[in-house]
Amino acid sequence: MEDFTLETLGLAEAPRDHPLRYPGAWPADSALLDGDRLVPLPREDRWHEERAPVLAVGSNASPAQLRHKMAEFGITSPIPMVKARVTGVDVGVSAHVSRMGYVSASPFHAPDAVRELFVIWLDAEQLTVIDASEGVPLAHGNYGRAWLPAPEVRVELPGGVTLPGVHSYVNRHGVLHDGTGAPRTHPGQLELLTELLVGSFRLRELFGATPEEFVARARADRHLCAAGTRLFAEEKRVTESGLERYVRAQQTGSPGTGSSLLPPLR
Repeated sequence: MEDFTLETLGLAEAPRDHPLRYPGAWPADSALLDGDRLVPLPREDRWHEERAPVLAVGSNASPAQLRHKMAEFGITSPIPMVKARVTGVDVGVSAHVSRMGYVSASPFHAPDAVRELFVIWLDAEQLTVIDASEGVPLAHGNYGRAWLPAPEVRVELPGGVTLPGVHSYVNRHGVLHDGTGAPRTHPGQLELLTELLVGSFRLRELFGATPEEFVARARADRHLCAAGTRLFAEEKRVTESGLERYVRAQQTGSPGTGSSLLPPLR
């Protein structure tokens, strides 16, 4: 029997445990996450009408991170992870400091951008867990869940099938810009933190001069993380993602039907 464990595949390290490796290692191709195993996903199993399609732009595409989130709530059901060709969004930098010790990713509107990203197909129980991990139910949580409809955002699965839309987590703080006012893309954690620290004396005062110091201090102090988040805004590093309108337009309904969300979860 072939060994498809995350350890064997080199996918066992979760960004929450290794912040400087955020967003973590992603699979090479579509697969089914089943506990500690990641098995190939047949082409005919890449559309799951009974599940909610969620676009992963950061650590939600890391099997180890997903496994950790589900394990915290005792959920063991498998998660299909499908590599898709996505047009209309790019991967930006969230304008907040995570208590996990990193500055995470968030999507932003980019009509001409084409990226290979993962769609994770979640049942109602799994979606509740991911919503909670992103702070969706909280009034001051970091992310809101949006339905990004086609054709504004085109998500093409292997074989050419296009989704009618996809759920995505949009940062409520906005995203960091590139100095011109346009959202910047996320280059990976080590490079990002190096650039941010070099560019801000006040950020170095809070978190130290190196990415390693940043991680150690951020993981130890949620109040410091909040101060770092405020500093991004105070230094005028923040802009809108352009996807906020989709969060505000959320409605209840069936997954995959226009600009709707899943029915309220119990």
